[in-house]
Amino acid sequence: MPAAVALIPARQGSKRVPGKNVRRLGAHPVIAYTIAAALESGVFDAVIASTDADETAAIARHYGAEVPFLRPAPFAGDRSPDIEWVEYTLAELRRHGRTWDAFALLRPTSPFRTAGTIRRAWARFLAQDGVDSLRAVEPCGQHPGKMWVVDGDRMSPLLPGAPAGQPWHSTPYQALPPVYVQNASLEMAWTRVVFEQRTIAGDVLVPFFTDGYEGFDINDRFDWIVAERLIADGEAALPQVSRVPYEAQWANSNSIR
Repeated sequence: MPAAVALIPARQGSKRVPGKNVRRLGAHPVIAYTIAAALESGVFDAVIASTDADETAAIARHYGAEVPFLRPAPFAGDRSPDIEWVEYTLAELRRHGRTWDAFALLRPTSPFRTAGTIRRAWARFLAQDGVDSLRAVEPCGQHPGKMWVVDGDRMSPLLPGAPAGQPWHSTPYQALPPVYVQNASLEMAWTRVVFEQRTIAGDVLVPFFTDGYEGFDINDRFDWIVAERLIADGEAALPQVSRVPYEAQWANSNSIR
């Protein structure tokens, strides 16, 4: 069985939801649910959080993740691409004699992803021949066939290739070709892709189709309110966390109202 490591990105500087990776959702900071799911899955030889903040590191360690070092500031900006911190993290760990065949990115802002979700994705990834990576996707809510590129006073369809005489923008939704959008719940890839191609995806990707709220991602204040409502109404459940709640005082620990 290939050796795999879970990488959990948790930089401090979110602008849309300040402190979102450690903001309390239910009884725990939201990062706790991703750590718990990763540990329970049994897929990974190590679960490592990547953060630039001591406070976040302390919370991640409390819930069972490793934080062997803090992420350097140049790799923690809001425009920093994932490949920078992933490459740095894997290279630094390799320098200390720790290597894995594959890695997964598990973002804390997908709190409804479970251990079962991870196991299902891992089995699909391993079953594929000749792939570089796997990425979670779900049906696209806004079909690109109905989207336009605006250039001054003119516009043109974003999606070309419609049948002659029947442009996508004038086609009923039910007749449009299925299109999927990536969500943030998980990605898996062979570590060779990072070191040989300097990318986290490579060229050959397999889709992983999430079910229900597995792919729900908290990007802004509205998403947070929706997540709280889904939990309150019993429509979505958070993974079980075996650790006692982290009780240190941290900024913005209450849910957004």
